[in-house]
Amino acid sequence: MSTPIIVIGAGICGVSTAIWLQRCGRKVLLIDKGAPGMGASYGNAGLLAHWAVDPVTSPGLWKEAAKYLLHPNGPLFIKWSHVPRLLPWLVRFMANATDADTQRIVQNLDPLLYDTVAQHKALVADTNLARWVADSKFSYAYPTTDAFKADAYSWKIKESVGLVPTLISGREVQEAEPILGSSVQCLAVLEGQGHITDPGQYVAQLCKYFTDHGGKFIQAEVLDITMKNGRVSSVETIDQTFECSHAVITAGIWSKDLMNKLGVSISLETERGYHILFENPSELPRNPMVITSGRFGVTPMEMGLRCAGTVELADHHAGPSKGPIKLLKRQAMAAFPNLQYTGIQEWMGFRPTPPDSTPLIGEIDSTGIYTAFGHQHIGLTAGPKTGRLIAQLIDGQTPNVNMAPYSPERFA
Repeated sequence: MSTPIIVIGAGICGVSTAIWLQRCGRKVLLIDKGAPGMGASYGNAGLLAHWAVDPVTSPGLWKEAAKYLLHPNGPLFIKWSHVPRLLPWLVRFMANATDADTQRIVQNLDPLLYDTVAQHKALVADTNLARWVADSKFSYAYPTTDAFKADAYSWKIKESVGLVPTLISGREVQEAEPILGSSVQCLAVLEGQGHITDPGQYVAQLCKYFTDHGGKFIQAEVLDITMKNGRVSSVETIDQTFECSHAVITAGIWSKDLMNKLGVSISLETERGYHILFENPSELPRNPMVITSGRFGVTPMEMGLRCAGTVELADHHAGPSKGPIKLLKRQAMAAFPNLQYTGIQEWMGFRPTPPDSTPLIGEIDSTGIYTAFGHQHIGLTAGPKTGRLIAQLIDGQTPNVNMAPYSPERFA
């Protein structure tokens, strides 16, 4: 029997990689210390976000970060005890907050994002999973038209990749989205977008599809990756060692620990994100949106209304904070003043973020070890395409994407 390819991490990137490798005729073993889809893939906003092509590190970040940290309703939080360890990454992250670097990052991200809905539909084609992928519009909800105009730089970036909004203002806002209160007076609406109606179940069912078609999933913690003569030879878990022909690291922020063991220097830190889910909501938005005053996404899902966002810079081993959840609740009720519900679920997860906001996708030297992590806010969006690119590289195909910007060795 042939030696398998081992994919480490069963989030959207890992499961997508496993399925596309399987479709290339490869034997694949998928390993994760948790259940499939229970990391960041579980708790994200569920948005297929081509519009996220403009990075957080825009030229205005210097002023915005200071404003958000000082304002009680700001969506940015920092655990100050983590700052000494965070500082080297933070310096590199903020160094990208220039127009030239923003333009470069956009050019790197757009090939991964522009066809996200089509990539998800290709992943679930000829399966019973298509119901999880929904076509939708997407709206930016602003308090005023002037607030939209103040966001001109971001919209200039979006328009450069073909994203041109339709503006709705005044009373027409509530006609378009009755759930919104009077605090929202302007919508910038993008057509042709999409979302996932239950991200956790979507990824879990994708994993089931993978195993139903001959793949194998093992729930175990990966401790190390063994090399022999400069090539990967096996993956060691807490219980067993598995031989492999190739290994793919798709473990989100936990990939950093494996990369350190391999002696590969990377710059990766955690943007901790939070969500609240309103159970049995009295109303839902017609389409997903972002409430710009609070910088959080709003998505109608099968299990309720999810509001997800905020950024907390803190260690990924630390427990959740109360501040981001309180802020999300306060901001959500301000946006949806008539919303009623029977309960609220709360969640925190880890966005693995490189300082240049560009994922690490590719082979480490010629070791047979590949990376597919570091997607920060766009993991669900770019997961299927990332998996497809990794499968093509391992299968000896030439992707129609320039892979150089995503090199996992670029921080060495």
